Order: sequence, then C-alpha cells, then structure tokens
Amino acid sequence: IAALGAGAARLLFYPSLLYTVARARLPGSRRPWFHRIDEVVLLGALPLRGRISRVRRLVAEENVRGVVTLTEDYETRFLCFSPQEWEAMGVEQLRLSTVDLTGVPTLENLHKGVEFILRHRASGNSVYVHCKAGRSRSATMVAAYLIQLHHWSPQEAIEAIAKIRPHILIRHKQVQVLEKFHRNMITGTTA
Repeated sequence: IAALGAGAARLLFYPSLLYTVARARLPGSRRPWFHRIDEVVLLGALPLRGRISRVRRLVAEENVRGVVTLTEDYETRFLCFSPQEWEAMGVEQLRLSTVDLTGVPTLENLHKGVEFILRHRASGNSVYVHCKAGRSRSATMVAAYLIQLHHWSPQEAIEAIAKIRPHILIRHKQVQVLEKFHRNMITGTTA
C-alpha cells in the first residue's frame, strides 16, 4: 500500500502542483503561497526557482536563513533551489523526505525539524517550512514545533495554524504522530 501511495503521489504531483499555483493566483485568493505563523516560522508551498524575486524577498525581508523541505527529491529537483543554491543565498536547508498525499513525517524527522527550527530561533533567524502546497506535511512539522515551543496539545497547535492558514489539511495519521511527539515531549523521550 505504501508503494501504491508513493506511485500515486508521483503521478499526481504536477496536476496537484498546477492546482496549487492556480488557486494561489485567483483574484481574492485566500490561499497565499505562504503565511508567517510566528516570529520565526513561515509555512508555505514550494519555493519555486521561477519565483526568484519571491524567494529573495523571503531571505531579505523575512530573514529566512533556514528552510525545512518535507518533499521527496523528485518534487524539487527541477523546480526548486539545490542545497548549494540555498547556501549561496545564506540559507541552510534541511531535507526530511516525506511522501506526498499519504505520507507522514516520521517521529525522528519531527524531532530533527524542530531542533533545526529552534536552533535558528536561538540565532534570531526565520525558517521557511514547506512541502508542495504547505498544507499537510509541512503543517505537521510546524505543529510539532508549536507543541515543543509552547507545550501545547496537538489540537491546540493545529488550531493555531488553522487560524492563520485555514486551508491546512492535517490527516488522522499525521495527528497520531503529533500525539506521539507530544507524549514523548511530556515524558522526555525521543523514540
């Protein structure tokens, strides 16, 4: 079933990306490319190479010095910046591969992503957290960050994000991994 999900994700990648782009461009769209969640985290869609001015604005105006990428390599290979290109802009990238549509960030990757964000937070930097559309995989990571930072429940974190980015879609399996992340935070374990 996992292979079927990964295959479907590859098959639907470009059509769903085109849908995301079209939705963001509609007049009066309530789905901007990204939202600032707090003073550190921006949650959004793919930082596309073809939108270099938007990416430069993220770096210059939003102080983005870290990027957490929750996509598979094929999703960004031709459309987005390589780690070396990010580095040339003064931005550190952390890739935590997660399958689109059916994928759930692993508990280990949630911990890695949260540590990365908190390290940048301590340096006064912003971090852009993204997947393809900034709705599920990346929203799950941002929820884990808010759980760790504020000692919130998964539901409190999801609701806080939804107030800012209402079109997020955190599925049941993603909520389950956030509940495990929350339990581990309370008990002080990482497994």
